[in-house]
Amino acid sequence: MIQLDEIQKRLLTEVADLHSVPEGAYNIRSNSKAIARESTANIDIVPREGGDGIDIHIKEGTKNESVHIPVVMTQSGLSEKVYNDFYVGDNCDVVIVAGCGIDNCGPEDSEHDGIHRFFVGKNSRVKYVEKHYGSGDGKGKRILNPVTEVTMKDDSTMEMEMVQIKGVDDTNRKTVAKLGAGSKLIVRERLMTHGEQTALSSYDVILDGEGSSADIVSRSVARDQSYQKLDLKIVGNAACSGHTECDSIIMDNGKVLAVPQLEANNVDAALVHEAAIGKIAGEQIIKLMTLGLTEAEAEEQIINGFLK
Repeated sequence: MIQLDEIQKRLLTEVADLHSVPEGAYNIRSNSKAIARESTANIDIVPREGGDGIDIHIKEGTKNESVHIPVVMTQSGLSEKVYNDFYVGDNCDVVIVAGCGIDNCGPEDSEHDGIHRFFVGKNSRVKYVEKHYGSGDGKGKRILNPVTEVTMKDDSTMEMEMVQIKGVDDTNRKTVAKLGAGSKLIVRERLMTHGEQTALSSYDVILDGEGSSADIVSRSVARDQSYQKLDLKIVGNAACSGHTECDSIIMDNGKVLAVPQLEANNVDAALVHEAAIGKIAGEQIIKLMTLGLTEAEAEEQIINGFLK
């Protein structure tokens, strides 16, 4: 049985919705060490040589199974780079839950850099959930730099939910994807920064196969003196369709920079970008205040609904 302290339990709840040991395959990492690991008949988790990550092999035809690979850090001054590779066989339908929570109550920076590579087989469907969270009253920063690389074979689907709502001081999020014929990528990103936090997020999606498609939507809120930059790039090299959307709320002295890029290298590549950056509408706040909420409560309700 895994022995976790209260801080570790709280972090696991925040980043992976785990209140106990999950069913199915899992690898739980705490302070640079794997503290629990379980494979199943269809999902094999193997440590990489050197101890810097794991390889996850999902057998062809695996359906309705899940993999949890959360990371928690509670030591101030800890820095790590972890490589996790996912090999998903053909005709699979699986859920993969990742994420990292850092609680830093010390004077030194704590940093987790996670590099995840996905190789998705033909006709397979993957739902990937990645949540990042920071807490702690120390002066040291909570730094998270995730890299996600996706290679999708023909007629596969990958749905990605990327969430960072609280407590991360600096993050540089990079996502790269290459799609085969008939494959589909769906991304929903939710991001909030506050204080002096900085968040950089970039997507570089290459639609190589005929009939491939990508739908990337990012919603963010920048509060206080925080800064966000979002780079969204889709390259269409075949008859394909791509859509990117950036919706941001700016508050206080926050700053948001959205940089869309669309590159069409085929006459039948249909690519679209939408972007909107603005403040919360005054009439929305007034309407909620007439229902008995304070101005601050009305703002929080609007933000929660926007990022839901």
